[in-house]
Amino acid sequence: MRRRANLQMAAGCVVWRERAGRLEVLLIHRPRYGDWSWPKGKVEPGEHPVACAVRETAEETGQQVILGVPLPSLRYRIGGRRRKYVYYWAARQATERDAAPVRARPRFRPAERSEIDQAKWFEAGRARRRLSRRSDRRPLDALVGRWRAGALGTRAVIVLRHANAVKRESWDGKEETRPLTEAGRARAEGTVALLAAFGVADLRTSPWRRCRASLRAYARAAHLDRLDVPEIAEAAARQDPLGATEAMRRVLEADRSVAICSHRPVLPLLFGAVRSAAAPGRRIRRAIPRVDPYLRTGELLIAHVCEQPGPTSGSSIRRVVAVERHRAGRADPRDLFVQE
Repeated sequence: MRRRANLQMAAGCVVWRERAGRLEVLLIHRPRYGDWSWPKGKVEPGEHPVACAVRETAEETGQQVILGVPLPSLRYRIGGRRRKYVYYWAARQATERDAAPVRARPRFRPAERSEIDQAKWFEAGRARRRLSRRSDRRPLDALVGRWRAGALGTRAVIVLRHANAVKRESWDGKEETRPLTEAGRARAEGTVALLAAFGVADLRTSPWRRCRASLRAYARAAHLDRLDVPEIAEAAARQDPLGATEAMRRVLEADRSVAICSHRPVLPLLFGAVRSAAAPGRRIRRAIPRVDPYLRTGELLIAHVCEQPGPTSGSSIRRVVAVERHRAGRADPRDLFVQE
């Protein structure tokens, strides 16, 4: 407990846009300190850093954003034995196409002018010189590197293991009708903020009750329908593993951010498709779970997918260029998994 008491968690965004072939980023000015920095703030009790990053950016810049790839986090001491962890994500401004995830978010209260008096766009090179804290250059440098490599404009493909369900031995009905527990329903409610942060606009699920219920809260908040995918139900995937794999490949080819909910025994098939789409190199592939139980109940794997040049002239291919894993609820740095 003492270790947690000495820890302060914060999260923020490096909001970017491309103008006339140049990369621009959004900085904030704090009059109290007279400094320029990234929009960020403390994680509130019970809040997940992912949700904090979106909320703080909205409060400090007035911009609703969609999270992209994770950027290097900053870790430093803030006096005595206290430590501060600041997690960052690349983010883009929300557009009309993002109406559903923005609708699922709570309203935000703009920061007071005495706290933030400017939010201003700078060309990336100018922003690097304007940043007051040298360590704030680390996430910017990573962002610029991804932009130059054509791996910054991404969308999220989220694989969700259904939330806590009633035990098999405690349920007298059919296996496909086994419901969520009270804790599972609470976990599903907590997942809303995570799906909204990554801009999910398409929901696909095993038709079994516990999977559909795991996406119900977000579907209601975002005003979205859930599309049943019979191939990723537990029994169907056992009989036809290729069908589940092909269903996941179709999700990876979608043109918007998607969440797909399935069962623990089906996850290896889904992750196999994600692994096949990973960009060259071992780091991302190693981050995709290979060991049972693959994900905990209610946990999400976020694969950031980017369209990149294909093997032949004029062709393109969808590549997974970054991976994260999160679970709704209070996060601990030792448990918060991001793969840059």
